[in-house]
Amino acid sequence: MLFVKSIVYVLLMAMSTAAWSQTFGDVTPYRPSVSNPAQLSRPGQLELELGGLHKKVSSDREGSLPYLFKLGFTKEWGVLLGGDAHIRTRDEVGNRENGVGDTTVTLKRAFLIRDETAFGLEVGAKLPTAKDAIGVGKVEYTLNGIYSQDFGPIHMDTNINATRIGQVDPGVARTQKGLSVALSTELSSDWSSTAEVSGMRRRGTPTESQFLAAVVYSPNKRYAIDIGLTKGVNRASNNWSVFSGFVVPIANLW
Repeated sequence: MLFVKSIVYVLLMAMSTAAWSQTFGDVTPYRPSVSNPAQLSRPGQLELELGGLHKKVSSDREGSLPYLFKLGFTKEWGVLLGGDAHIRTRDEVGNRENGVGDTTVTLKRAFLIRDETAFGLEVGAKLPTAKDAIGVGKVEYTLNGIYSQDFGPIHMDTNINATRIGQVDPGVARTQKGLSVALSTELSSDWSSTAEVSGMRRRGTPTESQFLAAVVYSPNKRYAIDIGLTKGVNRASNNWSVFSGFVVPIANLW
C-alpha cells in the first residue's frame, strides 16, 4: 500500500510540474542508483527527490518513502539532507514497526576537471531520528569519494566509501566499506536507462552485493521520473526491491 501511494505522489507531482517547470533550470538527479554523481545541482536551486521503495530481505518486508533535498551553494560546494519520511516493516512472524526514519546530512565538494570528467567528496552523518527498531540507534559517519566520467553516450559514476557504524556487535568491525559503479545512457530524447553493481563489506558480517536496473523519463530535463528494481547477486544478499520516484526543483533561493 505504501508503494502504491508513492506512485500516486509521483504522478501528481509530475502533472503539476509541467505547468511551472519553465521557471527552473535543469535538474541533476541522484536517483535512482546508489552511486551519487560528482556534480552538484544548479547553484541556488533547491531540488527534491522523493520515491517509494518496497524491499524484501530474507523473510522480512519493508516499505519506505525515501527523500533527499539538494542545494548547491556554488558549482563546487553544496549540501544534502535526506532520509526516510516513513518506514513500515514486517518480520517473518508478522511483527510490525513503522515511523519516521533516520536523517542524513552531507556536505559535498565537487572538483570539475572537464565537461566530461569530475571528482567529488562527500562527508556525511546519519542522525538517529528513527526509533531503535527501525533505525541505526547511534550516529554514523560516512566519507564518500566519487569519480564521474562520460564515455561518449555512456555516463559512469563510481563511489568508494567508508562508514563508521554507531552500534556494533561483539566481533564485528566498526568500519563498513562500500563500492558502487553505475552506468547510464540515453535511449531517446525522453528516456534513459541505468545499470549498477554495488556492494558492502564489513569484517564479521557477510559481504553483500546487488544489481540495479532502472529507466528514467525526463521529457524536458527539468524533472525526472524513474522506476526500477534491485536484486542481490551473492548468497548473503537474499534480497530484492522495487522502487519509483521523481526529481523536481522546488525553489530558486538566489
